Amino acid sequence: MVSEPAVEHDDIQRALRAVPRREFLPRAQRPFAGQDRPLPIGRGQTSSQPSTVAAMLRLLRVPLGARVLDVGSGSGWSTALLAFLTGPSGHVLGVERDERLAAWGASNVGRTGMTWAQVVRAAPGVLGVPRERGWDRILVSASADALPRALVAQLGYGGRMVIPVRTTLVLVERLPDGRTRATNHGGYRFVPLIED
Repeated sequence: MVSEPAVEHDDIQRALRAVPRREFLPRAQRPFAGQDRPLPIGRGQTSSQPSTVAAMLRLLRVPLGARVLDVGSGSGWSTALLAFLTGPSGHVLGVERDERLAAWGASNVGRTGMTWAQVVRAAPGVLGVPRERGWDRILVSASADALPRALVAQLGYGGRMVIPVRTTLVLVERLPDGRTRATNHGGYRFVPLIED
């Protein structure tokens, strides 16, 4: 009997093979794409190590057709991985604060041909992107000092958010009655999430 986590793990491994990290790195960093460590992508940001990205995606449990927000999309790699998991019936929106990184990430995602995914520059003074009925999934790839209420409020019913809070990976679930539940899932290091 195959357990549910093993099936999810297979989906994530397929995504990692289908969306090579190398295509989302500056030319000088591409030789190191297969190494399981963070790599600089410029503007003080990094491409997270693949094992960390895989752990976050396992917690997120992205279903086909999901509406997903990717906060701190950087090079666009995580946005493209999420788009692979949602499939064409989904929608993935990556937001990035840095204008140059956002433009580069948008170009990288555009080259994948996954038209249901896009990267845009984050609106000044707005954390995330408020959406009617909220997002099914939210992935945050930068560390917050505390759980941001603005992002929790953007999580739809039955939704899941994975976010590093200081050095702990936190899963936030929006329960059917509207309450939220947060659980901790190990220690990691990320660049800081800057809130206006």
